[in-house]
Amino acid sequence: MKFCQSFMTELQRHVGQDTDVPAGDIGVGAREIGFLFGQYKRLRNEFTGTLTGKGLDWGGSLIRPEATGYGTCYFAQAMLATRGDSFAGKTVAVSGSGNVAQYAVEKATQLGAKVVTLSDSSGYIYDPDGIDPKKLEYVKELKNIFRGRMSEYAEKYPSAEYFPGERPWGVKCDIALPCATQNEISGREAETLVSNGCICVAEGANMPSTPEAIDAYHRAGILFGPGKAANAGGVAVSGLEMTQNSIRLKWTREEVDEKLQSIMSDIHDTCVKYGTQPDGTVNYVKGANIGGFIKVANAMLAEGIV
Repeated sequence: MKFCQSFMTELQRHVGQDTDVPAGDIGVGAREIGFLFGQYKRLRNEFTGTLTGKGLDWGGSLIRPEATGYGTCYFAQAMLATRGDSFAGKTVAVSGSGNVAQYAVEKATQLGAKVVTLSDSSGYIYDPDGIDPKKLEYVKELKNIFRGRMSEYAEKYPSAEYFPGERPWGVKCDIALPCATQNEISGREAETLVSNGCICVAEGANMPSTPEAIDAYHRAGILFGPGKAANAGGVAVSGLEMTQNSIRLKWTREEVDEKLQSIMSDIHDTCVKYGTQPDGTVNYVKGANIGGFIKVANAMLAEGIV
């Protein structure tokens, strides 16, 4: 708490609802956002949407904790639909066990898939029976409340096996959702995914695939959603949280989820618009890069900056 308060004492000069709006990330959850937001209010004597990821009792939005994981699955579902496919009946490998991974598991399961892996910095678990809603509730309790390790999952569920010091990309799967951290899939691991029959990779983390891994996806022609597009759900719902703060209204869970799905669909459409290749396939990296560049460039020209 003292660190968060000291940090915000200096940061408050550089942030604001119309200036810059911080949100949580690795190691910064609802508890830390609460300490930061409380200090901001104390210093500025105002209640505004200056931080997002706030608790529901003090300005937060429904679906915000779920947003990045849900959004990654919505984007993956849109990619799969371009090839007449879906999550239904698929085996999914997920890395990480924090906020993004937990809700990616939840949504993938709701969409009809079986998720078989989760990981942390010490190793990964493989559960061939699938991580069902009951098991996922245990993971949430283990990681969010007790700050435990994934090895404890394998101790509780005999169907699971724990692999210390390894990452889950050697597991045979149809869809891979890297939701842990940067550079967690190497070129060799990407080739293993491809050779094991993976048809889709959607990044829930920020840049989890190395450049060599991305090259491997493209050579194989599998679907690949880069983080700048696929994991935009979190910042999208941060924007929706700011909107609710500004209009002094609280939307229902269904309303926020509907808006999130619409935003992810729009992002996917932008990638398709700018990333479609002469052979009809979509390079989502190119589509996301060009789409983002054009939006910023057009704004700069319109505002007389260039």
